[in-house]
Amino acid sequence: MLALLAIPPLLVVGAVGFVRASAAGDVGGNAAEIPPRGVAIVLGAQVRPDGQPSMMLAERVDAAVDLYRRGRVERLLLTGDNSTVSYDEVTAMRDRAMSAGVPAAAITLDYAGFDTYDSCWRARHLFGVTSAVVVTQAFHAPRAVFTCQAQGIDAVALGVPDWGRHPTGVMARLAARELVATVKALWEVEVARPLPVFPQ
Repeated sequence: MLALLAIPPLLVVGAVGFVRASAAGDVGGNAAEIPPRGVAIVLGAQVRPDGQPSMMLAERVDAAVDLYRRGRVERLLLTGDNSTVSYDEVTAMRDRAMSAGVPAAAITLDYAGFDTYDSCWRARHLFGVTSAVVVTQAFHAPRAVFTCQAQGIDAVALGVPDWGRHPTGVMARLAARELVATVKALWEVEVARPLPVFPQ
């Protein structure tokens, strides 16, 4: 019985270890040291009720803008959730990037990036991305780059600082959720290989 009870924790530890090992060497926290890639894939996150990006989302966009200014990427692919008329992560991301000086011609929008898997799948198979820097918080970066690489993208990740910048309770909840999400990602990539919600 004790052995059976230990299976779920062992599964989580194994999945997380595998994903992090697969992404090792491809996640960095310094924009100046990120190798050049064609596109920055900026993953969506929560927007506030007033339509403005949350702090985490704003920091992702700002990090991608920094990559663009440094010449590390040529374009931004902003991918997020616009599943209802009243909720639109992508427009908030675009507005922030453009207000920071990124021209509209250098921005591509994906309104159906409902989760990391969908965003990476659509980036490769619909938008033709073959080389990218994935931009997200550091806790999420290994799973994000692992998922994009599994779709055939030559991807590295820029991990935006998170612990110490956001409340500890928030980060603890996100870290716990990330453990489950990592198991799901491994299942999707290695076994299920589902189509995204909108494959076209």
